[in-house]
Amino acid sequence: MLVVVAGRNDGEARDLAERWAPWGAAVLTCEDLSTAGWRYHPHDPAGSEAVVEGRTVGAGEISGVLTRLPCVPEGELRRVAAEERAYAAAEMTAFLRSWLAGISCPVLNRPVSTCLSGPGWRRERQAHVAALLGIPVRPVTWSVDPGSDVAEEGPSTPDVTVTVVGDRCLGTADGTLAGHARRLAEAASVGLLAVRFHETNGGFELHSADPWAEVSSPGVADAVLEHFLGG
Repeated sequence: MLVVVAGRNDGEARDLAERWAPWGAAVLTCEDLSTAGWRYHPHDPAGSEAVVEGRTVGAGEISGVLTRLPCVPEGELRRVAAEERAYAAAEMTAFLRSWLAGISCPVLNRPVSTCLSGPGWRRERQAHVAALLGIPVRPVTWSVDPGSDVAEEGPSTPDVTVTVVGDRCLGTADGTLAGHARRLAEAASVGLLAVRFHETNGGFELHSADPWAEVSSPGVADAVLEHFLGG
């Protein structure tokens, strides 16, 4: 069974589960976390049980997990009283973090203390790490409207997206860009990363990177599936 951890309104996750239907794919939503049937043993992850789309599944039945949530949002917890949602969301996030970290099957991406799907780096951190790796970086700029207290990032549009899936790179035949993307994924300790580049007169510069790749792309979806199946 393949599990996609996602929000209830994540259409890409639903489409992906349908595409992977022959492998028993299903979407685990935040509502599943408040459904009876979970059995979690931190010292024996293989003996644990999860609830996916309302049914109980043994940990040994799961052959891969794709995480598309940085945390459990309060808005997903419709079964929980409004005044209790902040607490419940924090507890569910902590529980998911532990469960995803302990399950033995491949997970894209494993959680860290601040995010359920990889490091969750801000643009400034991405640029800093990339620069240390020798990757050309597009400066991160912010502007502040005098009439607002909210800073907005300067407008820019990436020209090329390279998606790292395990040891594969999709979206470019340029070996240099593929190498940059792989090194950034290795530095972030993730197996799935969408790395975006901006083209300049002098070449390409890193624009941004995030672990929520476009799984609506058939090529990316198939590469993730092959990663889970060991292909």
